[in-house]
Amino acid sequence: MSGIEALLREVHSLDASAGQATWLAHLDPRAIVLATVAFIIVVVSFDRYAVAALLPLALYPLVLARLGNIPLGRIGRKLLPALPFALMVGLFNPLFDPAPRLELMGHAIAGGWLSLSSILLRAILTVSAALILIAVLGMHRLCAALDQLGVPRVLTTQLLLMHRYLVVLAGELGRMNLARELRSPATKAMPLSVYAALLGHLLLRTLDRALRIHQAMRARGFDGYIPVQKIQPWQWRDTLFLACCLGMLALMRGIAA
Repeated sequence: MSGIEALLREVHSLDASAGQATWLAHLDPRAIVLATVAFIIVVVSFDRYAVAALLPLALYPLVLARLGNIPLGRIGRKLLPALPFALMVGLFNPLFDPAPRLELMGHAIAGGWLSLSSILLRAILTVSAALILIAVLGMHRLCAALDQLGVPRVLTTQLLLMHRYLVVLAGELGRMNLARELRSPATKAMPLSVYAALLGHLLLRTLDRALRIHQAMRARGFDGYIPVQKIQPWQWRDTLFLACCLGMLALMRGIAA
């Protein structure tokens, strides 16, 4: 339970590095969002068996992390929880697609293994790009950029609320875990049979806490939308950054084709 609490707090603190005096901080957040969306589209456009062709695309998140002064180790720790989901998507591909598709050093490699490797590599590239985007911009600037790009306000409001109250959920988890440890100090590992009861109590406490938070927000004038900050006007450096990113992605996609 403490591991889940730590994970929620880690996700909430992802944008703690946002606002640093980096080169990316002077760009319009819309340019970075559009470049990242284009990167994700290019990544998912490759053939299901593409592995080597995807490797050069790792340059984009690496350069973005470097320009934003984001430690790669920090992104890697947040990336790990997403990998099991990607693994489950293609776990049985080697069984359903055993036909050889590639010969490497005299060994035939089945198409299922290639597609599984491609799924994992796509997950690493796309999730890391999204995490770096949040770390560079912060959730408020990201939602402001999405709002300016025409994303429905209700969606950006939900994103802000979800991000803001992850720490509330982590606090509830921490208090429940502390109460369990005080009542059974000799038991460090929680049995699986206890998880269902704790998750049920967590749901009830979360709903009660959400109701109190909503009532407090309504008392302070909340009308269903959270105002987002105004972003700076689009400038020539934003066009140059976006054009360079799109040109690099088009070049990589064209070479792979």
